[in-house]
Amino acid sequence: MFLIECPWCGRRDQGEFSCGGEAHIVRPASPDDLDDESWADYLFNRKNPKGVHLEQWVHIQGCGRWFNAARNTVSNKIVSVYKVGEEPPHPEKRKPVPESGQ
Repeated sequence: MFLIECPWCGRRDQGEFSCGGEAHIVRPASPDDLDDESWADYLFNRKNPKGVHLEQWVHIQGCGRWFNAARNTVSNKIVSVYKVGEEPPHPEKRKPVPESGQ
């Protein structure tokens, strides 16, 4: 288990949240114009990096709001969180979430 900093509720146990997958996936402007291969690519293909990954999370046992998090997939450490609609923090400007028993 690890802790996640909800932008509205503060730091909570990871069990209160659900991950919604990769953040910043843009729906095609004209899905009807895509061929099957392009549509399948949009639906199923996602990044799977070793290191920092931008993800969507929802605080299901709290405020119910969605937000984004930069999470290190190796250590599970949340590097930073930011609200939906905000730009992801540039890697050099990410403010680390304080450590606490992760």
